[in-house]
Amino acid sequence: MSSPALAASTSERLHDWLDAHARIFVLTGAGISTGSGIPDYRDASGAWKRAAPVTWQAFTADPAVYRRYWARSHVGWPAFSAARPNVAHDALAGLEARGRLSMLLTQNVDGLHQAAGSRHVVDLHGRLDTVICLGCGDRQPRKDLQPRLAADNPHWCPGDAGMAPDGDADIAADVVAAFVPPHCLLCGGLLKPDVVFFGENVPRARVASAQAALQASDAMLVIGSSLMVYSGFRFARMAADAGRPLAILNRGTTRADALATLKLDADIADTLAGLEAGG
Repeated sequence: MSSPALAASTSERLHDWLDAHARIFVLTGAGISTGSGIPDYRDASGAWKRAAPVTWQAFTADPAVYRRYWARSHVGWPAFSAARPNVAHDALAGLEARGRLSMLLTQNVDGLHQAAGSRHVVDLHGRLDTVICLGCGDRQPRKDLQPRLAADNPHWCPGDAGMAPDGDADIAADVVAAFVPPHCLLCGGLLKPDVVFFGENVPRARVASAQAALQASDAMLVIGSSLMVYSGFRFARMAADAGRPLAILNRGTTRADALATLKLDADIADTLAGLEAGG
């Protein structure tokens, strides 16, 4: 956490920037949800803190990768699903309620913005709380799958586990081999969380909706994202190319630092809490 004086200074700078622009396009990343207990992906230099997430190609082609994903998800889901919005989510919901946001585009898959009360949200990379069948397209809530996973693995014990960013958990490799992964009850197809994996494309409709909102905005604010993934970085590039001011609130380096008109390397929760306190 930052010092109170530094947090106040950062909040004031962001407050002044927001006051200069009527309609703000906001993009958020994993850094906004760390205050809710969900780990992020990258360090202050933008490098991976852990192995890169599973790819679409490996998930669909390699049974061992499919089994590993669902074993880790089974262990990580209870803590992930119990996460609640923090003051940063609440602050953005408040800005939306005051008519200040044109759109809230999030790279996160946790649904915490909606839980905080934000309504005009586009989940760029999808949501982890829904599961789809890659065979027949059947959809079901992720919470409904959890009892099935437990029933199919009654004696399976993961041992020590640490929470990971994507609603999964770090578990020992030797216990994964004994896990029975789920398949669709209707067609036997592979089941996948309704999120965009590495190697997949973001649905065009989401991108088009976000592009239109950005074009109708006066400025763009990035919170808690290194923008190392192009799906998010492209919006910062679009804002810069269109001459729209770009502010970034993030711990450490981002891919768009050279494009920013305001860069705040500060604690997100402290800064946005101070913004709320200032009105």
